[in-house]
Amino acid sequence: MAPTMRHHHTLTLRNHRRAIASTPVSGSTTPNSSAYPSAYPSDAEDITPTTSRKTKQSFPFLSLPSELRTKIYTLIFAPLPPVIDLDPTTFSIIHRYKPLSLFTVNRQLYNESSHHFFATYTFRIFPIHPGRYFKTKKPLLARLPSHYRNSIVTLELRLGPGWNNPPRGWVITPLLGLLDCTSVRALKVYVECDPSDAIFKGFRVSDGFYEGFCQELLEGILRDVKGIETIEFDAYPGVMRSGAMMSGLEELVKRHGKIVGWGPDRGWVVEKFGEGKERVWLDAVLVHGAGRARVVSTGALGIVASADVKQTAVEA
Repeated sequence: MAPTMRHHHTLTLRNHRRAIASTPVSGSTTPNSSAYPSAYPSDAEDITPTTSRKTKQSFPFLSLPSELRTKIYTLIFAPLPPVIDLDPTTFSIIHRYKPLSLFTVNRQLYNESSHHFFATYTFRIFPIHPGRYFKTKKPLLARLPSHYRNSIVTLELRLGPGWNNPPRGWVITPLLGLLDCTSVRALKVYVECDPSDAIFKGFRVSDGFYEGFCQELLEGILRDVKGIETIEFDAYPGVMRSGAMMSGLEELVKRHGKIVGWGPDRGWVVEKFGEGKERVWLDAVLVHGAGRARVVSTGALGIVASADVKQTAVEA
């Protein structure tokens, strides 16, 4: 074979070997594509996030009627007690259910929910929970901003705790913030005890001390909160309406020309005293809808009440 032909044949063999070396491995030895996950999502993977993003839409709460929004606010604040005070139990409820977080959503929800809360709940003027809050010089009202105090409609004055040594913080001063309570229309006065009762003899500071102290508190509240129209009295069962405590407070309220109401706990529909003697307070009968009252006169101190509640009770 000529040298030229041999050289050409050698080049052909070399090129053939190079082509074989550069040929990719057959499919039998190539690993599956699933063994190497792609950085790009497939079509099926790409559809799911898009669909979920489309379904996540905010609820148009502010488009609901105002009456329905008010009912929802009522349900949100339902875990709270009816009377708000400096009380660890109330703090734990607020921490657990976080109803006041509604104030932080937006301006409209803040205005609506805060007004609803302060207008529908009763706020105690002086704390009664034993411990550091009972003797605090800064009660709940003093801790609230003035614009919250402006929305309060109902206040409560609880009388009885500390009857032999009232806390120093139980005073009516401008620092208490009553002057900002311009929307208050009702004051609830709850009497836990009457130190003028004979059972307290020997434990009182002096005769009439605590009764006079309570009258000064009520006088100061009526002086600072001009908008109060109704005062609702209530008490524990052992408190007599004819006792020195209640009679003094009732006389003070009538002197200010306020409407007197009677709470559901004590009621004072029928008051027993002495040996089987009873007194019927027909104003309380009318308030509580007790209907017909039948009381038999039992002596000079007895009260005769007609079966018709429209007639006034008179002393025999």
